[in-house]
Amino acid sequence: MAEAVLNAISKIGTVLGDEIINFIVDEVSKKLFNLRELPKNIKHIERELSMMNNVIQDLDTTNLSSNVVKGWTAELRKLAFHVEDVMDKYSYQAFQLQEEGSLKRFFRGAHIAKVFSEIAEEVVHIKGEIEQVKKLQKDYFPVVQIVPAGPSVIVRRGSRSCLPELIQDDDLVGITFNQEKLIGWLHCDDPNCRVITVSGMGGLGKTTLVMNVFEREKTKFPTNAWITVSQTYTIDNLLRDLLRKIGNTDEILGSIENMDAHELREKLKNLQGTSKCLVVLDDVWNKEVYHQMEDIFKILRASRIIITTRRDDVASLASPERHLQLQPLGSSDAFDLFCRRAFNSTADRKCPQDLKDVAASIVDRCKGLPLAIISMGSLMSSKKPTKHSWNQVYNQFRSELAKPDNVRAILKLSYNDLPGDLRNCFLYCSLFPEDYIMSRENLVRQWVAEGFVVTNENNTHEDVAELNLVELITRNMLQVKDYDELGRVDTCNMHDIVRDLALSIAKEERFGSANDQRSVMQMNQEVRRLSLCGWNDTDVPAVRFPHLRALFSLDGVTSTPHMLASIFSKSSYLTVLELQDSEITEVPASIGNLFNLRYIGLRRTRVKSLPECIEKLSNLQTLDIKQTNIEKLPRGIIKIKSLRHLLADRVVDEKQKKFQYFVGVQAPKDLSNLVELQTLETVEATNELADQLEKLRKLQSVWIGKVSAMHSAKLFATLSKLPLLSSLLLNASDENQTLQLEALNPQSKQLHRLIIRGHWADGTLQCPIFHGHGKNLKYLALSWSGVHEDPLQLLAPHVPNLIYLRLNRVSSADTLVISEGCFPQLKTLVLKNFSNVNLLTIGKGAIENIEGLYIVGLPKLDKVPKDIESLCSLKKLWLLYLHKDFKAQWDGDGMHQKMSYVLELCI
Repeated sequence: MAEAVLNAISKIGTVLGDEIINFIVDEVSKKLFNLRELPKNIKHIERELSMMNNVIQDLDTTNLSSNVVKGWTAELRKLAFHVEDVMDKYSYQAFQLQEEGSLKRFFRGAHIAKVFSEIAEEVVHIKGEIEQVKKLQKDYFPVVQIVPAGPSVIVRRGSRSCLPELIQDDDLVGITFNQEKLIGWLHCDDPNCRVITVSGMGGLGKTTLVMNVFEREKTKFPTNAWITVSQTYTIDNLLRDLLRKIGNTDEILGSIENMDAHELREKLKNLQGTSKCLVVLDDVWNKEVYHQMEDIFKILRASRIIITTRRDDVASLASPERHLQLQPLGSSDAFDLFCRRAFNSTADRKCPQDLKDVAASIVDRCKGLPLAIISMGSLMSSKKPTKHSWNQVYNQFRSELAKPDNVRAILKLSYNDLPGDLRNCFLYCSLFPEDYIMSRENLVRQWVAEGFVVTNENNTHEDVAELNLVELITRNMLQVKDYDELGRVDTCNMHDIVRDLALSIAKEERFGSANDQRSVMQMNQEVRRLSLCGWNDTDVPAVRFPHLRALFSLDGVTSTPHMLASIFSKSSYLTVLELQDSEITEVPASIGNLFNLRYIGLRRTRVKSLPECIEKLSNLQTLDIKQTNIEKLPRGIIKIKSLRHLLADRVVDEKQKKFQYFVGVQAPKDLSNLVELQTLETVEATNELADQLEKLRKLQSVWIGKVSAMHSAKLFATLSKLPLLSSLLLNASDENQTLQLEALNPQSKQLHRLIIRGHWADGTLQCPIFHGHGKNLKYLALSWSGVHEDPLQLLAPHVPNLIYLRLNRVSSADTLVISEGCFPQLKTLVLKNFSNVNLLTIGKGAIENIEGLYIVGLPKLDKVPKDIESLCSLKKLWLLYLHKDFKAQWDGDGMHQKMSYVLELCI
């Protein structure tokens, strides 16, 4: 409930803080008496909603389940939504007035007076609604015994890099016996061992157990694949996914996107025949999935297929001797797991003696279910570790924990413990399809666009949104899928049980809904956020959602211009439009009428152009048209002064063999008008670009393509002056173009990510970007550079703090040496496409913290680097497309056994 009120308060704050809106309304109010009280009335509404939000925060969990409180909060929610709608209408009319000339305003004077008078009347009506809601509270709340909720202060501070780790082995409790049993079955010679099933109710840890075994054992299988199936699978997509995992060459993967199921099967049958393969089908809901792929699995010699499922009929695909039925944890393991989460900030993660009784009571209520135990442990970790505090929390939660639907009740407690702004962020994630991998950057920008982020003086909206994401992960409301090269969360997803809960709350709170085509046709028009699943381009319903704020159409859903135009015409408050990976080819011109639109996501669609009317979207913050077919931006884009993130490029060579495998767009004339820009990826260099960039003082990430000698000095000098620059990509105009970097001397110490694609001039390492600034670099990627010496030895003294280093198609000496003490912080090293290197030496004590080593495309490298097995921290090792003698020596020296500690080994 608090989330809806916070949204309304946020909208009021935006309106009251906008100088343009205030000026326009002041001018109009000189002629309209009833407008003079409008700002005052809006401030009154803001004050009243803030007080009501305080009342909600003071309600404990028991109160929230009261029918009286539910009825009152429903009325308050309806009021908050009304406020939000009126504030958006208010903003729209003010901006419309600003855009019109004085002559047009004169002729439309009567209409303007009518519109603003109606808004003023609606605001007065809202004041009356507030009094009614307050009266309901006064009349009926005495029936409810209100006990103030215990303190739940969430402090989100610190850098974005303070992120939770993925589940470590010592966080896994009570799985050893099942783990050993699965490993034994994987390596059994019995032909009946081909299929293994792991079953149990949701939340028992099936995926966690199998993932742990998969990561440990996959290096013992030449090919392996983890496939998440879910309830909404298609056989074509499953077969493509399997091919991508086990067919790791360009020749194999080149044409699979356009193949049907029969062609994909034939491709797989031709590919496999002798290789030993490990395949996991995770979260299977019916037998048909296996039967549709059975003919392929039979061809995979000595292959093993592990299936995780909640259904007994699916589990019966394996023989009874190869079926593992998971059971809840025993009391001792359950208590241990709870303590590891609840006391994770202490050295021994043990429960203090005075808390053991209440801790045991909480664990007992979880009935041995790991998901519930982890959820409660994470919740209690945020509470003060005193007996009084824990008993107070437990007494509040006891009635919820006693409900029959125990898991849901426990997860609901975690939800209720979230502050209002975090609840919005959490519910938002449920709108993505089941098992959808969510991008950190997209989530952050969408949350900011929606107004979910409560900022402070020291952080930007994006900074706070990232901290919100970390908080949800820390509380186990979201799961980390991948980290980026610098250790930040890159992608995440939502456990399906958690998503089910979130979707039900989102529907109940009228926050949003994820629906297929049929259910959308029957949906309540009051819906505010909508995710389309399973749509096609036939029988498009005539839908009308006048209060819609966000529309998602993802993962291959066919979104025709007709369908979008139908929604746009009746959804004037739309704020977020996310069509990433959909089949859309054209953006309807009616998008220009969506004054409230703040986020447009068209990444990886087939859109070729944007309509000129996009210039009317004066509130737009993010325009993501990466990997589309758009070559040129609309001329009027420079009118969108609120734009913060502009991401645009085209992939022209998917195999990335050409120098220009991706190209940017032409920088619009008067780019400097976009003074709020933080992200600019990717624009082509021109003679005028330097002058334009000089005025964009908020830029943090800049990618520039087609850089030539004529641009270098002035362009690099301008980039050096950007005070907040943190990420920079420079792409030369062609592979023979020499980049002169002397003028690149960044004033910003925040510049930590540098990508350079192109030939180096002599003495480049003595330029300020390396010689002076190099110690600040954490991420360095160099491609198509010609140094003619050992680049590792040349770079090491200048960039001692690198975490990630990637060298691709670098002309170098025939020997590469990683000396002792080189790159002490390095975690990832990629050496790719060195055509003449025949020897790689790794000194003892070198790259001690390395976790990922990728040596790919060194056709003359015929010897295994000495002491490679001393890299004890290594987790991923790729040795691909090397000389044939390399593999022979590897096998002869028994390196597979020596490197068995590496979780991911590809050779």
